[in-house]
Amino acid sequence: MAIADTGTFRGKGKKLNVATSTIVGSRHFLFRIRFQLIGGLTFAIIAPALIRIASYPDAIYSANLQITVAAAIIAHVTGFLAYRRIGNFPGVAAASYILPTFVLSYGVVFLTIFFFRFEYSRFQAAASFTQSTLWYFGLSLMTRRLEPYRLAVIPGGNVERLRALPGVHWFWLKSPGTVIERVNGVVVDLRADLGAEWERYIADRALSGTPVYHVKQVSESLTGRVEIEHLSENTLGSLNPNQAYLKIKQAIDWTSALVLVVVLCPVLLLVALSIRLDSEGPVLFRQPRMGYRGRICTVYKFRSMRQQTGSGSDKDKAITKRGDDRITRVGSFLRKFRIDELPQAINILRGEMSWIGPRPEAVVLSQWYEAELPFYRYRHIVRPGVSGWAQVNQGHVAAVGDVMEKLHYDFYYIKNFSPWLDVLIVLRTIKTMFTGFGAR
Repeated sequence: MAIADTGTFRGKGKKLNVATSTIVGSRHFLFRIRFQLIGGLTFAIIAPALIRIASYPDAIYSANLQITVAAAIIAHVTGFLAYRRIGNFPGVAAASYILPTFVLSYGVVFLTIFFFRFEYSRFQAAASFTQSTLWYFGLSLMTRRLEPYRLAVIPGGNVERLRALPGVHWFWLKSPGTVIERVNGVVVDLRADLGAEWERYIADRALSGTPVYHVKQVSESLTGRVEIEHLSENTLGSLNPNQAYLKIKQAIDWTSALVLVVVLCPVLLLVALSIRLDSEGPVLFRQPRMGYRGRICTVYKFRSMRQQTGSGSDKDKAITKRGDDRITRVGSFLRKFRIDELPQAINILRGEMSWIGPRPEAVVLSQWYEAELPFYRYRHIVRPGVSGWAQVNQGHVAAVGDVMEKLHYDFYYIKNFSPWLDVLIVLRTIKTMFTGFGAR
């Protein structure tokens, strides 16, 4: 068995027709990319421009209108592409990312225009942004009602675990002759001994254009975790990150860290003063942690705990427990909103860390985990991050059982290493900063 469509886990709506053994596409026009994008550009950019021209006919010749329209088109298309890519990741309610995605795209474009002092219409820019978000919110609501996500499952092998996964309408096929109306794809355990009829059925589905997914691929897509219990279940070569994006990301990290240090310098000094007034000890907490490619580096944080006194193993001292009485009053606030992590901009400037990636562990904990967990060292294949996929999904953990869960998320991040996943993590990190999710 080697028949599978291993593309992104977003299929097209199909109708399985047993009588003719063919598949007839039946998607509504609202799902078409051309309709969504052209409709969005018309509603959000062309319409406000025409209204302005109707009120002031000479505006069509003004550089003000032309620059505003051109900038809005760039921002709109960028936001649309980012929104579609973010929606491909597991566990993501894409509609909830429409507003932050377009805030980001419009904000970057029009801040650039403002920086270069180009003349533009603030009212028309605001109207385009508002109507862009309204357009895609409306589309999201209508398409969700028209076509919930549906997958047909071929019996055999390790497919029963799919029953526990939410967010999908599962249709369990009884035989190759079962008819299922409008499904997005077919799921099968390609390692199972399925028999000639099912193999023929799978071949027909794949050849006719229906996505055929291996059960592990679907499970990873819906849970956001890579399964790593057995070496045979992992192609470690596929976990190697994109080297070109690694270089680009490092340049972006370094530039943004430098800007942040310069811009937030007064705030950082205020935080440092609050720490000194609240408790005795240094402002910065320094700790050796396991970093990129297994190299040890010193990670900097604002001190949020009282200086350690008394006996205890290095491992126990490195673990922050829930309700830890070592945390100071100021430290509790800093940890809740992740402000204590800001000095790690120093590590980013030194090339030791990134803004996004698996969190670096204390050396003593990393050595402990390596002794207890298989494949743990593979998480060091990318630079550790201030925030990461595991943090926004799981929060702070320390127990070995929880770390295994965390490792699943870390491997998923490495396997799907891309700017789109980084953008999603940034948006979720902003959310956790306001909710305090996972803080200790």
